[in-house]
Amino acid sequence: MKTIYVFLAEGFEEVEALTPVDVLRRAGLPVKTVSVTGVLTVNGAHGVPVIADMVFEEVKEADTEMIVLPGGLPGATNLDAHKGLSDLIMAFAEAGKPLSAICAAPLVYGKRGLLKGKKATCYPGFDKYLDGADYTAALVQNDGNFITGKGPGAAMDFSFAIAEKYVGTDKVKELKQAMMIAE
Repeated sequence: MKTIYVFLAEGFEEVEALTPVDVLRRAGLPVKTVSVTGVLTVNGAHGVPVIADMVFEEVKEADTEMIVLPGGLPGATNLDAHKGLSDLIMAFAEAGKPLSAICAAPLVYGKRGLLKGKKATCYPGFDKYLDGADYTAALVQNDGNFITGKGPGAAMDFSFAIAEKYVGTDKVKELKQAMMIAE
């Protein structure tokens, strides 16, 4: 399987970035963090520095399974402003490949018109950026090739939704039991 990439920009929401990495690795999936800043160390919205696995310039579209965008401010707006990431997202969207984002980050897809006619969720107030989407306010929303999450409190459910796409419901049930998460 190709790699699931979690993209990090200055000001990312730590729990929304690291929870998917943790859950997906527990599920046995290949996942890496990618800095869009040009350096490996990226500072989260709450001052937690994270050393990414790689910088954006090392990402190859052919090796990418899924794009995961954590929210946080200014993390989401910094992701939105990154030209290379924008190009990768548009190529993924055109090919119908899997895209996910949580909290403020669905604005990156919404501002590009990629959520038109899709059910989506995001942090309250950011729905104004989800151009043409059917905003559901759900904790996690799956629609076609998109998985969106509402905010920090949805990070675990968002991560399990991504894992389920690749390993199925039975494996996710096992993961939840092992992680002491009540069903």
